[in-house]
Amino acid sequence: MTELEQEKFWNFDHFVVITDKTKPAMKLTIKELENRNKYVHVVDLSDKPNPDTLNNVSKIPDGMENAIIGTTKYNPADIVNTLKDNDIKRVWVHWITGTPELDDITKNSELEFITDRCPMMYLGRDFSIHGLHRSIAKLTGKY
Repeated sequence: MTELEQEKFWNFDHFVVITDKTKPAMKLTIKELENRNKYVHVVDLSDKPNPDTLNNVSKIPDGMENAIIGTTKYNPADIVNTLKDNDIKRVWVHWITGTPELDDITKNSELEFITDRCPMMYLGRDFSIHGLHRSIAKLTGKY
């Protein structure tokens, strides 16, 4: 069986997770990446950012190549434009957060994109709600 792009995305070691705390799966994504000993920087764009996080996408340190965006208060297209300036190579945009502007960028960008997928469907443990979601998606051909 060929490994899907959604599965390959997690084979890297350095990630930046951009959240505004409106997508609960982002907190789980951060935790799962840390459990897998990945190097994770969090950009918290919420009204009350956690003190151990970055509060601006432009503050992402060098060496981050993979970004996961899970925001509903911000257009992910605006975030992607800043990510390109920080040498990000691959971007995962959480499902139900895409916009027409993002669609335009994904068609004309050198970045690799995964959109319309929940990261936890690929990171979640087998015996969890995300594992159940993964099983249903496989059965229905939406994995």
